[in-house]
Amino acid sequence: MASPQPRLTQGSVGRQLVDMTVPVLFGIFMMMMQSFIDMWFIGRVGVRELAALSFAFPVLMVVTSVAIGLGAGTSSVVARAIGAHNHRRARRLATDSLILSFGLTAVVCVVGLFTIAPLFRLLGAPEDMLPLIAGYMRILYAGVPFVVVGMVGMSSMRATGDTRLPSMLMVIASIVNVVLDPILIFGVGPIPAMGLNGAALAALLARGAIFFGTIYLMRVRLDMLTFNKPDAKELASSWRDILHVGIPAAGTNAIIPVATGVITAMLAKYGPEAVAGFGVASRVESLTLVMFYALSAIIGPFVGQNISGNRPDRIFRALKLCTAFCLSSGLVIAGLLALSGEWIPSLFSENIEVRRVASLFLLIVPISYGAYGMVMVMNASFNGMGKPMPAVHISVGRMMVLYVPLAFIAERFFGVAGIFAAYAAANVITGVLSYAWARASIKGQCDMHAVSVKA
Repeated sequence: MASPQPRLTQGSVGRQLVDMTVPVLFGIFMMMMQSFIDMWFIGRVGVRELAALSFAFPVLMVVTSVAIGLGAGTSSVVARAIGAHNHRRARRLATDSLILSFGLTAVVCVVGLFTIAPLFRLLGAPEDMLPLIAGYMRILYAGVPFVVVGMVGMSSMRATGDTRLPSMLMVIASIVNVVLDPILIFGVGPIPAMGLNGAALAALLARGAIFFGTIYLMRVRLDMLTFNKPDAKELASSWRDILHVGIPAAGTNAIIPVATGVITAMLAKYGPEAVAGFGVASRVESLTLVMFYALSAIIGPFVGQNISGNRPDRIFRALKLCTAFCLSSGLVIAGLLALSGEWIPSLFSENIEVRRVASLFLLIVPISYGAYGMVMVMNASFNGMGKPMPAVHISVGRMMVLYVPLAFIAERFFGVAGIFAAYAAANVITGVLSYAWARASIKGQCDMHAVSVKA
């Protein structure tokens, strides 16, 4: 097994970004498509189940945020260790991140299991829907530690510059999930129809495949996993370094579902159909933003290795290319969704109100997707250089300072349309600010690194 090398500090920036992004793009697209298909299957079961899934969506995003945060912390420290040619430290960090991830998420799940009813009452779920939601969430929580460990492990793989192996795992898991969905949701032969619970069980089994695949590939293919007993001080050092980025990164991502939960509660007064329509549109949004998710997944390792290698020129070039791509592709996405925004919701529900709310979202919000992509990329850049707090400030500003207050104001005058317009405005403002901040921060950090090297 060869030790991981700093492969991202040499060669064409554009070519490396493309080579890294395409596998991640395909893997995330398959995961999003699987989520899209999940929503379609549940829509065939009924509007109540669709609304229940939509109420659960903010909580699912919080769990995902924990995984993304721990993954960002792991990716940042591992990439910088590799960039500094410290291969032993990179392996130790990757291994210790898995131990940390499993322990933290086990605690999250226990707390989650005991707070299902009060949490979803707070989100505005009707009392008669709580048993339906609770059954789904119990299955989900049971598998969260394995889901998060798998995601963090894949972040370690991407930190080496290898994006093909983790993408292969995502593709396989997505296929397994899609095959299991109709079997467990609707029932086949001796397998009973489980409805919404069947969707949760299918997801649990598919993510379990990612967990075992990740452990195998990290150990056998990439030499990024060690079974040597860690020294207590070294373990504490690893966890401290990972959490230095991981906690703010998790908080950054958790802000989004918290704000989404507030918006869901605002929409709940318009009825379960409005919540279901918002849920449909949110799943469509996740699928259409897959290119930006892919860019944000690879830019952190790229920045991390080049920060350690003191190559600010390569980082600036990467940010310019990513920005141009986000803005141009964002306009294309907005145009396509404006043309198909009434047809897409009809795939999920025949309810007129569900379709109306989803179509309204897809008409207003996508004009800001290019700017939202910039926010994702710049936040990932901050995490990659080991400076997570600017990303926290940007995300808090976007969701809590701009989006939620603007939504409360605009909703009074324009109803549901005002809520969606507030989202678009928040994306555009923070997109511009994040780009300027990232450029200035990278220049400052590289200047400091150059001074310390001369000293």
